[in-house]
Amino acid sequence: MSQCSQAEFQVTGRMVFVGLVAFFGVVLGVNAIMIHAAISTFGGVETESSYRAGLAFAREAATVAAQDARHWTVTAKAAIEGNATVVEVTARDPSGQPLSNLAAAALLVHPTDRRADHAVPLVSQGGGHFRGTTAARAGQWDLVIELSRDDERLFRSKNRVWLP
Repeated sequence: MSQCSQAEFQVTGRMVFVGLVAFFGVVLGVNAIMIHAAISTFGGVETESSYRAGLAFAREAATVAAQDARHWTVTAKAAIEGNATVVEVTARDPSGQPLSNLAAAALLVHPTDRRADHAVPLVSQGGGHFRGTTAARAGQWDLVIELSRDDERLFRSKNRVWLP
């Protein structure tokens, strides 16, 4: 029988200490990187006052309920005619009669570039019909229509339109 001397592997206190320091060092390093990435890319504030935003939402919900209770029929058409974009809006009451004494406003909102938005001044043509022009280019737009009387908004809609 030959005798080989093999050194036995032993876990020492120093090895445990170095392993624990290395483990927690990696965890702290990764956390520091993630915290820096989170803070540098998002400030954390989506609204200045969530309380005021909640109140505004409650007012908007009441306005929408009042709008639905009116049962108005409002149709809109947007089309490019020559060098101009024409927006036409027709508003009727539940019995189909034209609505009168209303002020109308329209806005063509570009879905990806607010700089391209166009306010469309609508002029009453009588009989609940409004018409306005602007110089919007072809593409997808959100058409926002508001009808008001005595500075009180009575109707608002937002619809996606395609201008060929």
